Amino acid sequence: MSRTPDPDFAERVQASFAKQHAMALIQASLPVIEHGRTEIHLPHWSGVEQQHGFVHGGVVGMIADSAAGYAAMTVVPASASVLTVEYKMNLVAPADGEKLIARGKVIRPGRTLIVTQAEVFALKDGKENLCALMQQTIMVMHGKTEKQI
Repeated sequence: MSRTPDPDFAERVQASFAKQHAMALIQASLPVIEHGRTEIHLPHWSGVEQQHGFVHGGVVGMIADSAAGYAAMTVVPASASVLTVEYKMNLVAPADGEKLIARGKVIRPGRTLIVTQAEVFALKDGKENLCALMQQTIMVMHGKTEKQI
């Protein structure tokens, strides 16, 4: 993967995550930010469950989308922002555990489009179980920063 064009990418990504009220709403956190890779952690609580007691697939999609999107943000210049243009997700097992971990990574960086991937694991009794796979395309918006709060 190419050298990062922004040495302060981690601070920029963390500040962006803090602006995502949807992540706060579901109690998600962003404990890992590395060049080309991030992790979002989500505790399993009743507010994110579907009718069977598993974490809702829409919530799984939210954290996968954000984890991969923030992985993409780590490889763009500080003067740019990123936006998801599509993703495809396979839910391969119920999201059943004490916590979910979405691991996003850049597969192919590009000037205009970045291809990313996310894997979502349910952590139960100390074991990780893969519950979702996602592939995503991110658009780099050069010269357009995020809205200020």
